[in-house]
Amino acid sequence: MTNIGLISDTHGFLDERVFEHFKDCDEIWHAGDVGAIEIINQLQSFKPVRFVFGNIDSKEIQWQLPEHQFFTLEGFDIWMTHIGGAPPNYNPAIRKKLKEKIPDIFVCGHSHILRVIRDEKMNNMLYLNPGAAGNEGFHKVKTLLKFSLDNRKISNLGVVELGKRGFR
Repeated sequence: MTNIGLISDTHGFLDERVFEHFKDCDEIWHAGDVGAIEIINQLQSFKPVRFVFGNIDSKEIQWQLPEHQFFTLEGFDIWMTHIGGAPPNYNPAIRKKLKEKIPDIFVCGHSHILRVIRDEKMNNMLYLNPGAAGNEGFHKVKTLLKFSLDNRKISNLGVVELGKRGFR
């Protein structure tokens, strides 16, 4: 079993409570718009992390992080990117790639909207967007996702609310 903490859109701010909420996680996935090299360093010194860069990330961050992560974990094929759209309105470039090979789990950020959806038209693919964990953007509440993957089963899926945007 692998316990995952999913975060996105920190925009240069990492709430200290992330470390408490993710203490039992085996991996952290960051779905882009990191916003600062320091966040990369803080998360990497805490747990193994899979990152993608987002549209607000500097060239320095983009040189360090991939735009897409494709990997297999606990029997699941996973694709993580920042700007993917959401079912059924995927980004056109993403839609083309999805039609070529549909992952079991598709992880995005960018929208600042927390969503967990099964896309029946895409082979029942699980779409995950953790919302936004930073203080920048239109979201009102900072959110994260936590879940467990175990031999092609997902469990313990839950939302963590970190409080209102702009406040600690």
